[in-house]
Amino acid sequence: MRIPRHHIIVLLANVIAGLLSAAADALPDQHPNILILLTDDQRWDAMGCAGNRIVHTPEMDRLAREGTMFANAFATSSICAASRASIFTGQYERSHHCNFNTGILRRAQLEQSYPMLLRRAGYHTGFIGKYGVGDGKREIEGTEVFDRWFGFYGQGFYFPNTHPGKHLNQVMVEQARDFLDGVPANKPWCLSISFKAPHSGKGYLSYEAEPDLKQLYADVTIAAPPTAKQKYFDVLPEFLRRCNARTSYWEQRFSTPEQYQSVMKDYYRLITGADRAIGRIRSELARRGLADNTVILFLSDNGDMMGDYMLGGKELLHDVSIRVPLIVHDPRAPASARGRRRPELALNIDIAPTALDLAGAPLPAAIQGRSLAPLVRGERVAWRKDFFCENNFCVPTQYYPMIEGVRTARWKYIRYTDVQPACEQLFDLDKDANEVNDLASAKDRAATLANLRHRSDELRGEASGASVRK
Repeated sequence: MRIPRHHIIVLLANVIAGLLSAAADALPDQHPNILILLTDDQRWDAMGCAGNRIVHTPEMDRLAREGTMFANAFATSSICAASRASIFTGQYERSHHCNFNTGILRRAQLEQSYPMLLRRAGYHTGFIGKYGVGDGKREIEGTEVFDRWFGFYGQGFYFPNTHPGKHLNQVMVEQARDFLDGVPANKPWCLSISFKAPHSGKGYLSYEAEPDLKQLYADVTIAAPPTAKQKYFDVLPEFLRRCNARTSYWEQRFSTPEQYQSVMKDYYRLITGADRAIGRIRSELARRGLADNTVILFLSDNGDMMGDYMLGGKELLHDVSIRVPLIVHDPRAPASARGRRRPELALNIDIAPTALDLAGAPLPAAIQGRSLAPLVRGERVAWRKDFFCENNFCVPTQYYPMIEGVRTARWKYIRYTDVQPACEQLFDLDKDANEVNDLASAKDRAATLANLRHRSDELRGEASGASVRK
């Protein structure tokens, strides 16, 4: 019997619709949900799993125990706006040109950021917390970048007027639940949560923890860092001794032992509060049956010189400024790959390509970072041996040095470009992890200095976009 042609067309259409429906139903299993957790100014060593015996971070420690901890993770620029732009775009600062005084992320850049690329790839996207890359005049609002927007511009407040009686950490947990409530059925999601903690609040000394944490750490004494001694400050170049890291941050936060104890304990309390919020969000994922298909990326935007070298803030390229915590928890990873500490040099510019790789989305050629996913799966891959780092932030009323350099597993080369002649520093990290013995003038290290100076120039060219991602 001959079947009419229009019946065949209808039959094929129904088959195709059924296949598409089945594919949509299977999408969450094929493409994991992605949760990106970002703390603000958290040093790499301010976690129990990093060896800190004072700060309470059971949830961060659990992420490390169940996932992959990158023991050598760094921000390529330690000023928060530049670092956050690098996280969104996967680009170095001198490629995206986003800083407090040099510009915001523009529409064309946000179109190539991981949130918008994932949105176009079929993900339901959301943002909670401190945005940090468009605090002034904005070409594009957060509501245009994300499907759900709970973000705020500027520094925000730990006790926001919009939520009387609630700490910001508590508000953000509630917003995470609200986001999950609104995710369409059979659609994967990517939620970016940007904590204000443990950044200071209004003013250099305002660290406002949750009320029930106010007495935490009251009975402990936090030891000052080994470099917080006059002799290490005195050997700094003269222009560093008058930079904003000294004149504002150190003088107002750490210039007396009492100030140091007060600030550090509040700083740790805020970290513990963020840690608790992470635990509550993970519990919510488990309650909803989402934990087994949600990859969590946890990191900080930069470190902080909490009294190191008798300085404060995060404007230099010493490890206390640029080294950050970074943990990736993928519940789908082989059991043999979990709970590992990876030694590779991981960067903030690796977050965007990792998120896109996890989602099966193509990586734009402009992305300069690399996906961490193969390392999380326990694979052996050729990896970077060094990276370029920089800070290009300056303001007329405060002195922030202009800096660039290169870090390898062993060496740190730093060049200050706003003084003439340019000032150079060289540190052997194998023998001098605290970066107090400058070898730039050592005759027996002249060849190393020259090689790293040349390598810094090469990497600067690549970071500027002179070469595409390899």
